[in-house]
Amino acid sequence: MTPTLFTEADIQQMTARGHTLKTVRAQIALFEQGMPYTTLHRPCTVGDGITVLEPHEFTTLDTLYRQAVAAGRVTKFVPASGAATRMFQTLLAVYEHPGAVTAHQAQEMEHFAAHLPQFAFYEALQACLRQQGHHLNARLTPAHYPTVLGGLLTPAGLNYAHLPKALLHFHRYRDHCRTPLEEHLVEATAYAQDQQQVTRLHLTVTPAHIEAMQAHLAAVRPRYEHAGACFDITLSVQSPATDTIAVDLHNRPFRDAQGRLLFRPAGHGALLANLQVLQADIVFLNNIDNVVPDHLKATTYCYKRALGGYLVAVQRQLFTYLERLETGQADDALLAEIRTFAQQQLAITLPPGFSDRPQAAQIPVLMERLNRPMRVCGMVRNVGEPGGGPFWVQHADGSLSRQIVETSQVDASSPAQRAILAAATHFNPVDLVCGVRDYRGRPFDLQQFADPHTGFIAEKTSAGRPLKAMELPGLWNGAMARWNTLFVEVPLETFNPVKTVLDLLRPAHQP
Repeated sequence: MTPTLFTEADIQQMTARGHTLKTVRAQIALFEQGMPYTTLHRPCTVGDGITVLEPHEFTTLDTLYRQAVAAGRVTKFVPASGAATRMFQTLLAVYEHPGAVTAHQAQEMEHFAAHLPQFAFYEALQACLRQQGHHLNARLTPAHYPTVLGGLLTPAGLNYAHLPKALLHFHRYRDHCRTPLEEHLVEATAYAQDQQQVTRLHLTVTPAHIEAMQAHLAAVRPRYEHAGACFDITLSVQSPATDTIAVDLHNRPFRDAQGRLLFRPAGHGALLANLQVLQADIVFLNNIDNVVPDHLKATTYCYKRALGGYLVAVQRQLFTYLERLETGQADDALLAEIRTFAQQQLAITLPPGFSDRPQAAQIPVLMERLNRPMRVCGMVRNVGEPGGGPFWVQHADGSLSRQIVETSQVDASSPAQRAILAAATHFNPVDLVCGVRDYRGRPFDLQQFADPHTGFIAEKTSAGRPLKAMELPGLWNGAMARWNTLFVEVPLETFNPVKTVLDLLRPAHQP
């Protein structure tokens, strides 16, 4: 590594943020080495990496899941961090740079204006503008755009461009409107409530939005806590200790105008630390914006319970095998059964000639490969949405594993890799159920099962100066790379994200 001189003040700055000189040097080494591309072997498809649940399985899986949730094993984990700026990118461009609007942006703005009354936030926007002395006409003209967009997007109005998605009105009901946070409360009550009527929900939040989130929760939770039911809601922020150092284009530490080191948030992969601190057992992991109104929730509930039951079923068998292996007295027949389970159920690649090894040599290898966090990942049919998908990935030792892979992880200069990427049949909707305790009930050290070489390096700027920034391995990508992974097909109707404000006009988000 190129020698890097850090001052005593630098080291104090690192320490104050929860870093050490060793971790910062390791990050710089990754900048110097570069992040290797993931090698795709083939897409995971139905019958080859992706399981389709049969109708007769749902009753058994539902029963298994209900036993687990009744025992208080289930928590819902929702990354709700970050402002909704990208959701309103086009509207912000029209508001801030009206003279430089592209034809596409103008078309989207016209569509937004024509359908404004259909948005759940319409009444709130009306009231806001009325207080400012404006009348919101349902038939907008370009002359109205500055007033309406100012009322919707800026701190002088509803401030939607700077609030987290969790706090925006997404859905309209007969007597109220709901935010995504409220929809997640409703969902969690339906499939994550234990026998004491307690529903556990954890949300990750940015420091700037903690007070607003707490105030919103205090205002709305009485509507959803009734007949003895209650929520156990916890919030956490992305720790500064997960930020990564920025470097200049020569991989030297980037310093701001005051000469201090610059650290940057490291993406949603940093939330692995939040998941670790939660010390949960079975965790549902979903994005904040993938919610639907009540009349469309039945399919979601059905498959949530099925995915949870599938995890519990595999865990039961897995834990039984681990308990037997721990005794050190597994016979040849049992070892053969466990090897088959490892290879066929969990897609674990065992070394050549492994079955010929002595029992004492097989047991520790099987223990190590089986005793890992587990995730069951719902996958939907690919309909062209941007994002990652399920693939068989080839590793340096020739072994294969099931992974969720983002486009940015793939070498776009390779025709063979592009072809595999294009052949994907399924898409990752971020619909995971995670088992994060071992067969003895102890929480796993999740950092031990991440692949640090699956992060992402991008060129950014700070105060007009170029720099290189690094994101940690994505939470459901490299952060879970060494987990035991199962893919299960789920219906497309369970995936209804809101990436732009116009997505709220889709049928799935209308009354």
